[in-house]
Amino acid sequence: MDQAQQLRNIIKAGPGQLPQRPLARVITVTSGKGGVGKSNTAINLAINFKKLGKRVIILDADFGLANIEIMFGTMPKHNLSDLIYQGKSITEIITWGPGEVGFISGGSGIAGLSNLGKEYLNYIIQNLAALDAIADVIIIDTGAGISDAVLEFLVASGEILLITTPEPTSITDSYSLLKALNRHPRFAKENSQIKMIANRVEGDKDGEVLFKKLNMVVSRFLGLPLEYLGAVPQDKNLSQAVMQQTPVSLASPNSKSAKAYEAIAARLMHMENEGKVKKRGMAAFFSHIVANKKTL
Repeated sequence: MDQAQQLRNIIKAGPGQLPQRPLARVITVTSGKGGVGKSNTAINLAINFKKLGKRVIILDADFGLANIEIMFGTMPKHNLSDLIYQGKSITEIITWGPGEVGFISGGSGIAGLSNLGKEYLNYIIQNLAALDAIADVIIIDTGAGISDAVLEFLVASGEILLITTPEPTSITDSYSLLKALNRHPRFAKENSQIKMIANRVEGDKDGEVLFKKLNMVVSRFLGLPLEYLGAVPQDKNLSQAVMQQTPVSLASPNSKSAKAYEAIAARLMHMENEGKVKKRGMAAFFSHIVANKKTL
């Protein structure tokens, strides 16, 4: 019996018969515009989660740009499209990068979900749900900006990390992204935690000032709760690490930026340990995405 048939049998058995598995923590990293350090944040947080003893997988959902594999310096053999259309298993499409962090290249796979029938969508969701048994933390690296695909990821996510820099365009684009999310017909703010990271600032105080600027307009005009996670300072070591295709948390672990990522990861883990994070798992995440698949 091949894997596809096994999963079809599981689906036919009904939800009451599904094997119990732990739910992974799904964190979606996003930004209002490109070039603000979103993928760097996803990678370095993943490295630090791994250092804290967590099993980590990154899903690169920034279709067509392949930022994660470039920054890792690792070329994947397969991507999500191969799971959907070529019958590859979930373990076959995971590439293991530096620091024993796994990543899945999105390819054009998720965009193609809108063309699949309900039974096959269930098959895909069950296969992706197997990630819950492989990883404790799954980081979704979305595309930048405001697109239907990005908004679908954010609507499905219970935990969103918004990366913003002091540039006026970054601040306004971050606000525009949150405004579009807030207007989405299936977005429920009570089910989402939005947390901001100030990137490329001169120091912690500058990060706090940046957060206050954004939070003031978000609170006044959107009524969305926004949490501040911390700041990542300007650091030449980070730029050098990108050129070397090695995460700065591995290339220069004592650098200012690496220490900042370490502190943010620790803060996120503390929130989980305090019971302030609700784990939803990958099945719930992707079920939400395909619930209105015509929008993709």
